[in-house]
Amino acid sequence: MQAHELFRYLRMPELGDVRQYVRTLPTNTLMGFGAFAALTTYWYATRPKALKPPCDLTMQSVEVEGSEHARRSSLLNSDEPMIYYYDDVRTAYDIFQRGVQVSNNGPCLGVRKPNQPYEWISYKEVSDRAECVGSALLHRGFKPSHVQYIGIFSQNRPEWVIIEQGCYAFSMVVVPLYDTLGTEAITYIVNKAELSLVFCDKPDKAKLLLTSVEKGETPVLNTIVIMESFGMDLVERGKKCGVEVFSMREIEELGRAHRQKPMPPKPEDLAIICFTSGTTGNPKGAMITHQNIVSNASAFVKSTEKTFMPSPDDILISFLPLAHMFERIVECVILCHGARIGFFQGDIRLLMDDLKTLQPTVFPVVPRLLNRMFDKILGQADTSLKRWMLDFASKRKEAELRSGIVRNNSFWDKVIFRKIQASLGGKVKLMITGAAPVSASVLTFLRTALGCQFYEGYGQTECTAGCSLSLPGDWTAGHVGSPMPCSWIKLVDVQEMNYLAAKGEGEVCVKGPNVFSGYLKDPEKTAEALDKDGWLHTGDIGKWLPNGTLKIIDRKKHIFKLAQGEYIAPEKIENVYLRCEAIAQVFVHGESLQAFLVAIVVPDPETLRNWAKKKGLEGSYEELCKNKDLKKYILEDMVRVGKESGLKSFEQVKDIVMHTEMFSIENGLLTPTLKAKRPELRKYFQSQINELYANAKM
Repeated sequence: MQAHELFRYLRMPELGDVRQYVRTLPTNTLMGFGAFAALTTYWYATRPKALKPPCDLTMQSVEVEGSEHARRSSLLNSDEPMIYYYDDVRTAYDIFQRGVQVSNNGPCLGVRKPNQPYEWISYKEVSDRAECVGSALLHRGFKPSHVQYIGIFSQNRPEWVIIEQGCYAFSMVVVPLYDTLGTEAITYIVNKAELSLVFCDKPDKAKLLLTSVEKGETPVLNTIVIMESFGMDLVERGKKCGVEVFSMREIEELGRAHRQKPMPPKPEDLAIICFTSGTTGNPKGAMITHQNIVSNASAFVKSTEKTFMPSPDDILISFLPLAHMFERIVECVILCHGARIGFFQGDIRLLMDDLKTLQPTVFPVVPRLLNRMFDKILGQADTSLKRWMLDFASKRKEAELRSGIVRNNSFWDKVIFRKIQASLGGKVKLMITGAAPVSASVLTFLRTALGCQFYEGYGQTECTAGCSLSLPGDWTAGHVGSPMPCSWIKLVDVQEMNYLAAKGEGEVCVKGPNVFSGYLKDPEKTAEALDKDGWLHTGDIGKWLPNGTLKIIDRKKHIFKLAQGEYIAPEKIENVYLRCEAIAQVFVHGESLQAFLVAIVVPDPETLRNWAKKKGLEGSYEELCKNKDLKKYILEDMVRVGKESGLKSFEQVKDIVMHTEMFSIENGLLTPTLKAKRPELRKYFQSQINELYANAKM
């Protein structure tokens, strides 16, 4: 801040007491701490009032009578879960039709070419093209039925929504495919869902599908529709193996020539089969109904209605995969209110440029992106003074957050956070994160820096997307909010891990209209997930906090015993160790015949050299990863962080191996949703693990 700006602030008539205070400061500190203190005092004196929260934040959920201590949202007036928000919106088809009405035929879907502005198509054009796609499918013999499955193998783009709405207009079911699943899984899904037709965005994906037909692996597939231009060689190749290849334009023209009247679905009809990428075995097809979708989207609207109600002026940036339910529900909320969706260019490296051009008001994110943003911001504060100012400003805004105040026009926003907000387009009003845990410190810092409503949710595909969500006014981190209005949540004993519902701890179980109807053609897996009373067992361990919010504290699924009989939840331990500055990834391993844990550690290429330098060690990333002294320092830091986070001694790793290649989807060590494939990791690092245990016995 310039001196003349500071003194202009200090001349304000409201600052009588502050001026008095500043006069007492030594001259040489006036532009340092004294100036900040003076302005902070002024900031407190003139801060805005908090918005009124939608309920008493000290009791965000209440117990449901006669329900084994299940809890529901305090936003509800009764124990009945919420199914719909608008009387005339009961299906995903209704969601879009409402958007057509309230948008007044405004812009709906937008795309851009490199270095160009966004170009938009209207709601009526989307509706018209969707009905043409659906009509073409009917003309080609597909049935207007909730057992008629249509594949979409594409990145996010307008055609995705157009095809989806075309299917819904005639009661058909969408089955998304995505390339990060891998070729084997895609072949498995085509057969499991008996997909005779798949829409592809690019010729490469069509070639991949044709290859599996040529090999005799997917005999059911006989039609491919491609959105982008392609050569006649692809058509000829298709003919040879009995597959017809069409362009998207041909399908739309066919539908226009044979137009049919929509035959909309019922709420209980199937809308989508969302195949989840399991950490083991084949993907499972979660069957999601229209009622599942509407109840989940309605519950989100209900949760935020007092502080954010979408309107046709709102804009969503679409870059999280439409093949996953998190993004789908957010887009449903947007479309229902006649707002617009701008798609990213398809390259995540260009996302920041898309944000600046689009200037979205709604920005759903995942923790991986938040961590990158956090690291980048801190990396730019490259002097101790800049870091101090950033920390100071964040703490001042954090104090406002605790009072329920969210804003982006404070003194600290103008001086410290303006550039950060501008990098996202400068107009973001609402952000929401889910899909994986996010650290409390990262979430709190970004809430202060971005100055918008920033929600954290929790859920999984099997409950459509979310079952809990933080409420407006509660901007504290370290929990995943209270039950959404569509869900009941109860905790069930996990005795082998000593988590007891009587103590407010246990496996998180969910019931409500957002809970899926089972896995496609897999009664065994369905019975594992859904009990006889309709409760979804998530495999996550939760704890009720005194204010009625839920905290996820552990994972049941991958637990194992050590030789002495102690139960270990490796994912919990990994999340603790990831707080170490020098670590990018970690895989914790243990065995029932061994008395202790070991780990494979991938040091962070961006921070390792600076971190090592502080320890007096230098060299390239590869050289440092082989350095025994550095390994010792990293292990010591892991144990220190583990101790501070409350890990018991048997939960701490005793030895580590340093590995230089990141675990990734490409090398088969992560799922498409970036979860660790534990069996594959164990197999991949078996020799190193054996060596760690052998060395311990020497």
